[in-house]
Amino acid sequence: MDTDQWIWTVRRQTTPAPGGLTDKGTKGKRARKVSIIEEIRSLVAQRILSAGPDPDARLFTGHRGGRISTAVLRDAAHWDDVVIRLGYEHLRRHDLRHTGLTRFADAGVPVHVLRRIAGHGSLMTTQRHLHPDVHKITAAGAALSAHLSAVRAPAHSPARSS
Repeated sequence: MDTDQWIWTVRRQTTPAPGGLTDKGTKGKRARKVSIIEEIRSLVAQRILSAGPDPDARLFTGHRGGRISTAVLRDAAHWDDVVIRLGYEHLRRHDLRHTGLTRFADAGVPVHVLRRIAGHGSLMTTQRHLHPDVHKITAAGAALSAHLSAVRAPAHSPARSS
């Protein structure tokens, strides 16, 4: 974790394996860099302090201090109950990754940067994660109309002096 630039370099992940959880490289076998947004920096700073001087210490741990698995996250967040109460039974935790990348894109982050954040091998994979809403699509149409109006507008000629 680089707290000067607030960049988290993700190098490994914990996944279920026969006999328990195992640590392995990221899905794409590449480290990826993720910007820590200002809204959560104080939380991350507190976790760094509590982790102590070990550079390999886990920033976030399960409720018993162990590794966080998808099952631990599901249970800690009461995921199944929450999505049912909200009427989104079809929503998967991975969908939040799509939402996060879409929000980055909506904020104007270029797709080649999103690819690096997501750790995708290709831009096509990243593009499949992006789901602009109807407001963004409408705004894109309005932006094109404004551009075309500006292109079609007659150029103003300087006033002649007599």
